[in-house]
This record gives sequence, structure tokens and C-alpha cells, in this order.
Amino acid sequence: MIIVTTDQLVGKQIISETLGVVKGEIVQSKNVGRDFMAGMKTLVGGEIKGYTEMIREARQIATKRMVDEAEALGADAIVGVRYGSSAVMQGAAEIIVYGTAVRLKEK
Repeated sequence: MIIVTTDQLVGKQIISETLGVVKGEIVQSKNVGRDFMAGMKTLVGGEIKGYTEMIREARQIATKRMVDEAEALGADAIVGVRYGSSAVMQGAAEIIVYGTAVRLKEK
């Protein structure tokens, strides 16, 4: 599956019909150990690696869910991909990814 943030694919032609908007989402929480270590890290500053890993994992899961939805529609690519995130409660973040599923023209 080709995934791009642009509306066009260089060297590829999108069939005139789009298959629709596809999305993937997840609400991920951190564990107590990560939460404690993050609290300690805020005292000295720097990257909170536990949170970085949590967000990276959540983004991968959300992306897979979007790709699965696009594949179910018969898509070859997803264009115009955008990511968003928000805190839904203390200790939990929502990651959403969405784009337009398309079929590519056969060569």
C-alpha cells in the first residue's frame, strides 16, 4: 500500500473514482511505570522516551487500521494522509490518521 501526504503520486495516475475516506484511530494509555518515570523526567527536562514510544506504537496501530480499511475497499494507495492527536483524559492520548483511498491506473 502506497501512503502519501500529497494529493498526487509522482509517476502514477489515479483512476478518476476515489474509493472514499479511510481512517484508523486508537486511544492509548501509558502504564504506571511510564507515568512515574515521566513525572521524574519533568523535574530535569529532556525527552520522555516512554511517551515517545507509546505515541509511536499508537501511530503504527492507527496506520495499520487505516490501511486495512483501504485494502477492504480494493485500494492501491492512500493519498492526502493526515495525522492528529489529542489528550482524551489524563494519561491517555488519541491518535487518528485519515486519507483518501484510491485505485491506481494499470500500466
